[in-house]
Amino acid sequence: MEYNKSNRKPRTLELLAPARNAEIAIAAIDHGADAVYIGATHHGARHAAGNSLNDIKRVIDYAHLFDARVYVTLNTIIYDNELEEVESLAKDLYHIGVDALIVQDMALTEMKLPPIPLHASTQCDIRTPQRARFLQDAGMSQLVLARELTLDEIKAIREETTVPLEAFVHGALCVSYSGNCQASQVITHRSANRGECAQICRLSYNLIDGNGHAIISDRHLLSLRDMNRIDSLSEMIDAGIDSFKIEGRLKDLDYVKIVVSAYSEQLDKIINSRGDGSLRRRSRGQISRSFEAKLDDSFNRGYTDYFLHQRRPASKMASIETPKNIGKSIGRVKKVLGNTLLIETETLLTNGDGLTFFNRQGKLQGFRVNRVDQYNKIQLTSAIDIKPGTELFRNHDIKRESMMARTTSRRVIDVVMNLRFIDNDTRVALDISLSKESQIEATVTAPLPQPEQKAKQPQKEVRKRTLSKLGETNYNLVQLNDLVEENSFIPLSLLTALKRKATELLDQTLLIRHQVEPRKPLSVKPLLNNDKLNYTDNVANKLSKQFYLKAGAKEIEPAIECQNDCKIGRRRVMLTRYCIRRELGYCLKTQRGKQLKSPLKLQGSNFEMDVEFDCSRCEMALYTCR
Repeated sequence: MEYNKSNRKPRTLELLAPARNAEIAIAAIDHGADAVYIGATHHGARHAAGNSLNDIKRVIDYAHLFDARVYVTLNTIIYDNELEEVESLAKDLYHIGVDALIVQDMALTEMKLPPIPLHASTQCDIRTPQRARFLQDAGMSQLVLARELTLDEIKAIREETTVPLEAFVHGALCVSYSGNCQASQVITHRSANRGECAQICRLSYNLIDGNGHAIISDRHLLSLRDMNRIDSLSEMIDAGIDSFKIEGRLKDLDYVKIVVSAYSEQLDKIINSRGDGSLRRRSRGQISRSFEAKLDDSFNRGYTDYFLHQRRPASKMASIETPKNIGKSIGRVKKVLGNTLLIETETLLTNGDGLTFFNRQGKLQGFRVNRVDQYNKIQLTSAIDIKPGTELFRNHDIKRESMMARTTSRRVIDVVMNLRFIDNDTRVALDISLSKESQIEATVTAPLPQPEQKAKQPQKEVRKRTLSKLGETNYNLVQLNDLVEENSFIPLSLLTALKRKATELLDQTLLIRHQVEPRKPLSVKPLLNNDKLNYTDNVANKLSKQFYLKAGAKEIEPAIECQNDCKIGRRRVMLTRYCIRRELGYCLKTQRGKQLKSPLKLQGSNFEMDVEFDCSRCEMALYTCR
């Protein structure tokens, strides 16, 4: 359903979860996701998270029972010699029932594809209403907005578009505008736009001032904290966001379980609190979980809501001490005796827990708890260099991880059953339908082995117990209309067989009734306001070039991945709203900032980058130094 302020139908909200593999995708659905995004065999922006068509089909067959969607990432740039392979894969994904492809390369709009919807990836760098409208007119059915946008900027894009808008709400942050980072390609020859990002932003650097002095040494100056917008979902809904995306296609199972559960619960609270029926979740089903979802229990580098609420003066966006998961603070070291630590803590530790601390040089170190007693005396396998008073964090909780590895949630669909006799009481019929969608139903019948047989004991309660046992299915019986006389006898084996056949038929009905939205048509008019594209537009093949020429471009510079390295020279490799000066308290608009002499340089282990600032736009750019 396209966005329409005057539409009286409930507005559909979607919680979109990441999936490294089929197991995690199914777990995401079970824990409350309305959709999952997953990589196929190739050309996904997470090279290490590919999946076979069979595995994706298994996810589809499960998700569609709940009317949840499955999106596949084909969001890398494509070379000419790969076009045929990508087109074939896209067709295969359509035929197995994928709901949409998430794409970066506009070549897919020029391919002869079946009518599978295309979503514009965050790699398309959607920061302005003009860019959003351009991609909508280019046939994109959903737009994944840049992570850096404020609520006001989201509202401005909403005013110019009608297709659903998708925004990240949780997980790791790219410091650069997505799709506009060439640092990995230039420095390591691993392209972020090809799913092989070397994560230059997570490395440690020295910050060198204009006098050649190291202002800060050996710190992760580009490593951002993780996004956490769980307290801003209501504002994002009002700004026009329809799909709430969790980052993490390389994350493990318990991360997905915890984060999906937390955000699903929050969305449900918002919908229920408004109470006017104006909002609904995309998928169906009731969730029962066996744990309390706490975001601090999942992998994180500390949290930020990024730029959603403009720039907050006191807030920090980076985790410059370490790019790793520190864990939750549990207390401090009280005494050190060789390989024994006595600690002050109210946390119940377990043998095998993982603890971290910052050493005397300010570097993160970690160790495993070999043995701990009731007095919080920790035995280690060997002595470590740690002093009394050091704060300890736990980033591996053995008990919790063991619990999360088990089945922790079940998702079921409430159903109503009717049991009745037909054909002069010679046959028994079982109707099953969704309690909230009565138009979706299935009916099975079977002959009675001995018509007119009467029971000695009342049978309605027995029949109800038998038909209510649906633990092996995805259903939950909320109402049974037993229209058979109390003393009429139906063998329990027959009831069980009817129940099995009815639920299997309802499964098939739900899969058939699941609707994939039609592909949006491509506008025939020129779409571009400018007539020149540079390498950051990531045009890497003839079909993409063909698309932009038809859209009005006159001059197209090929993507940096297609250029000869020897011609690269000094070039901007990263553009970001994150500002090192501001993060460290040296904003050029302050007196302190003016005292830090420019130009600044980031010095890595074997390369350097110049740092330049555009204060009028509040942007920072990094340039190669060759």
